Amino acid sequence: MPVPDQRDPEITRSALAGWLDRHLPGVRIPHVETPETSGFSNETLMFDAEWTGGGRPRRERLVARVAPAKYQIFPEPRFAEEYRLMRVLHERTAIPVPPIRWYEPSPDVLGSPFFVMGRVGGRVPTDMPPYHMDGWVTEVAPDERAAMWWSTLEIIASLHRLDVRELGLGFLDQPKWGATGLGQRLGYYEHYLHWAYKGPQETALKALEWLKANRPAEPDEPVALWGDARIGNVIFRAGAPAAVLDWETATLGAPEEDLAWFLFLDRHHSEGVGAARLDGFPPHAETVARYAELLGRPMRHMAYYEILSGFKFAVVMARIGQAMIDFGWIDEASDFPYDNNCTRLLARILGGDQ
Repeated sequence: MPVPDQRDPEITRSALAGWLDRHLPGVRIPHVETPETSGFSNETLMFDAEWTGGGRPRRERLVARVAPAKYQIFPEPRFAEEYRLMRVLHERTAIPVPPIRWYEPSPDVLGSPFFVMGRVGGRVPTDMPPYHMDGWVTEVAPDERAAMWWSTLEIIASLHRLDVRELGLGFLDQPKWGATGLGQRLGYYEHYLHWAYKGPQETALKALEWLKANRPAEPDEPVALWGDARIGNVIFRAGAPAAVLDWETATLGAPEEDLAWFLFLDRHHSEGVGAARLDGFPPHAETVARYAELLGRPMRHMAYYEILSGFKFAVVMARIGQAMIDFGWIDEASDFPYDNNCTRLLARILGGDQ
């Protein structure tokens, strides 16, 4: 969901070039693509850097990811942690993230902290409209869709197999919200729900009550979770992932949480919006079975984690609804923050529609 933005392209180009000169002396930035709208969570600026290195002209396509300054979707943005995680993934793992270059913690240059990474070419499945309804994913062959699905699943499994201690990923833990895993997630999202929107939240609160009452044990060592694991956060080239994006909700927990989110978002983008699921995308039951093979153990309590996914997304949608009210796009009396495609799907699942 975009946020109205008034960034001046020339001022932005000049400020960015002045800053980048510290890292690439003599650099030129001919043009900066500043979006007419920016994302709730982060703003993305695309530009080319030109400089002379080793006695010859050089050029690199870059992206600046800027922390939210005007409106935020999460109550506590974890921007520095996102940069730190992506640098670890880039430098020390085979997870295909964009090449991470530099971080600027001060808001003095662009109004918020930002980091710069290499720009990766390819195509990303769309959320608006959902990729099962329209866009380039509807036009490719079923075999390519299957390749997109399975290759993303392989990446999620690779992430879950990382050694958290060896890589020093303990900074992803958020003990202020509870014990690592479900205790933390329920504590955080309960706080988030009440911060996101002050109006009624019947479905989300019903889900929260159920999640608290039916919380299963998580007996295994916590793993690094993507937090937003889905094909809509992957840059694809001919069905193969070129880069995976959006690590701002990364945390520690059970692999089932990422897998359930992966499946719920796909279900939301098909059944949830009244669209038929495209041919080629494997069935969810087959996906769970394959993931158990990749991880080397059965997937536990997937029905619980599906409701958790629906609850988390309902909270996000409540915040988006509040933003739409704040920007004057919908009336403040609108029921959208608590009655939308996500909450209706969640209500059906809570009612036994699995």
